[in-house]
Amino acid sequence: MQVLHVQLEVRPDPAEVGRARRWARSRLAGSGIEADEPLAETLILLISELVTNAVVHTGCPAVLRMRLPDAPDVTQQAAGAAASAQAGAGTVRVEVADASARPPKPRHADGDATNGRGLELVDGLADRWGWQTEGAGKSIWCEVDRCESQSGVGAVAFDGTTYEDVAYEAV
Repeated sequence: MQVLHVQLEVRPDPAEVGRARRWARSRLAGSGIEADEPLAETLILLISELVTNAVVHTGCPAVLRMRLPDAPDVTQQAAGAAASAQAGAGTVRVEVADASARPPKPRHADGDATNGRGLELVDGLADRWGWQTEGAGKSIWCEVDRCESQSGVGAVAFDGTTYEDVAYEAV
């Protein structure tokens, strides 16, 4: 399976978050992850949070990077079920790098607070996340494992409790 690396430069403007989401949706579709898949919605939310944090909290330009399993080609599709199963596997990695050396600071939002939940969402939705220094700045990354069994049903609370067979909708 091939891996596709793509990146987008983001200006320090909150309007860039919407542009980053549109760009990411088109790249996901190109790698075989359709917009209506739960995986795509999770990745778009993660991208929104990481890009928002970069443009709001640093005031610096940023770079959004994605590492995606490439869409299966005609040869793989003709090879049958084994190739199809392999094409559904893989990990999607999202990174947002900025020029600020200030490390991310996870917070816990209380009650009706309108911000402070971003890294809690990343922690709850991603399979793994972290950050590292990059040049004079830093890169915050998260990974979501792609597997055929993802059903989009179920939820995980911030304390790690798993609720199976729970449908949820963001309003």
